[in-house]
Amino acid sequence: MERCRLALDSLDRLVELVEERGGYVSAGEAAAHLLQLRRAPEGLARSLLHPLVEEDSRLLWRGSHVALAGGRTAALHEASFVVFDLETTGLAVASARICEIGAVRVDGLELRDTFQTLVSPGVRLPAQIGRLTGLSDAELRRAPRVSTALRNFSAFAGDALLVAHNARFDTAFLDRELERTTGKRLAAPVLDTVALARNLLRGRCDRLSLASLAFFFGTSARPCHRALPDAEATAEVLIRLIGLAQEQGARTVAELEYLAAPRLRRVHAKRSLVHGAPSRPGVYLFRDRLGRVLYVGKARDLRARLRSYFASERQRPSVEIALEAADRVEWRVLGSELAAALEEIRLIRELRPDANSRRPRPERYVYLRRQGDDVVVSRLVSRYGPIRRRADAERAARVLSGCSDEEFENLLEHGVPSRLRERMSTLSECLRYEEAARMRDRIASLERVVTQLVTLDELRRLEVCLVVPAVHEGRAEAIFVGGGRIVARTVLTAASGVNSEIKDGIAAVRAAGRDGRCREPEYTDELLVVGSFLKRPPPELGVISLAGVDAAPLRPCSELERALAKSWRLGESR
Repeated sequence: MERCRLALDSLDRLVELVEERGGYVSAGEAAAHLLQLRRAPEGLARSLLHPLVEEDSRLLWRGSHVALAGGRTAALHEASFVVFDLETTGLAVASARICEIGAVRVDGLELRDTFQTLVSPGVRLPAQIGRLTGLSDAELRRAPRVSTALRNFSAFAGDALLVAHNARFDTAFLDRELERTTGKRLAAPVLDTVALARNLLRGRCDRLSLASLAFFFGTSARPCHRALPDAEATAEVLIRLIGLAQEQGARTVAELEYLAAPRLRRVHAKRSLVHGAPSRPGVYLFRDRLGRVLYVGKARDLRARLRSYFASERQRPSVEIALEAADRVEWRVLGSELAAALEEIRLIRELRPDANSRRPRPERYVYLRRQGDDVVVSRLVSRYGPIRRRADAERAARVLSGCSDEEFENLLEHGVPSRLRERMSTLSECLRYEEAARMRDRIASLERVVTQLVTLDELRRLEVCLVVPAVHEGRAEAIFVGGGRIVARTVLTAASGVNSEIKDGIAAVRAAGRDGRCREPEYTDELLVVGSFLKRPPPELGVISLAGVDAAPLRPCSELERALAKSWRLGESR
């Protein structure tokens, strides 16, 4: 039994290591970690780890690496969960026994199947438990033995993630009976809806009992101290909690598990990784032990931003995972917050870190196009785009299909056609509330799309020079925007003044305007960043309109000269 316990402890340590490394780790590193060696040859390491990996459903081999099984990386809307509840003859794990198991399978965030069995506990049922549950010794004596019941439950659960309310209680009983009958315990962790609710419902629900949460969410199943009804209520609570987790950015099972976990002490212990970060604008990268980039971010104040990651507040799930796996933090000082924001976009596009996957990818941006009487979503460039979120574009296309040519052509000028709102009101007045709600959601998506398109259209008309401090003292950076994109960037010294580089920038703006407004997706993010800084300009940003400013011959532009002088002064004062 002691050897079995040691093996189980090694499994838990191995799974924890793989989770820390972001989902996979080399066999050599894993073996060295478990055996406390400096290094372990890959061949020997694989032979040592093979029995552990083969035994545990949480792990699998990916080439020469140990990785988390696919269920942990499954998208929440596609994942399989088995929510279970136990009834027992008492509260003490050492003396009480399981007397009923109930479970519900949740696939695609819908309740799909149920499992229920009584269990012969082999002991008398205490009177108070009988009164609480309605069970009797007579019916329990006819029930299957615990070994049979657990085998049937395991077959029902399969590879799904197990979920329970106050999981420590149910897991303790399951582990005890599994060890007693098979010499093993649960191979996979159990997600606890109490812990998940505690982190997701702060300040919204005073009590976290199953009855309280069922009332809070208005579940159709009511807890009644019987295994299956309690499991059904827990499953409904889980689905609602997953919805809240998705609103916070959780996309995968692993990210949901991190939301349920307490903030780990080792995250706080990593504060030393950011010692020495300056109070300057810049970008930063989290890297794992192998040097892979896990996350890219920007900051107006690198020191303050990086220190905030290791404070008590939890980050969004994907960033929390990156923090857990981070082995070092790099930063690059830049001259301004605007330069940092533009560099962040470039790095994310180039490196594609997993924790930045929430940011829309330009290659996935879409456009709206007219196709007969319908409006369709397309990757072909048109006036109506690019749209960053395809789901919004698809809902907008559905609500616009059947609109007149005039309505579609005037979409950016006049916004959502009034007849669509009238249609929604008519549906509501006719008590067709579900259709009215769908129409409301589609109109909301269309409004978001129109707002984005109008913003982009306005930004494409810009012909400006943005002046910010450069990273080196006594220098300024000039960023030229025209034709819907950044056309030139140049660093100027105080000695050079308004020189040929400025002339070249203005000429590039004029040329971009003659070429027409750029609608290509790869320029959209930079243009929106420029727009956000123009909407709320920081003190160091100088904005100079280039309307009426000629590149050749270059006319004096006092406004530009004043902006450059301001940036040089700011650079010298740092």
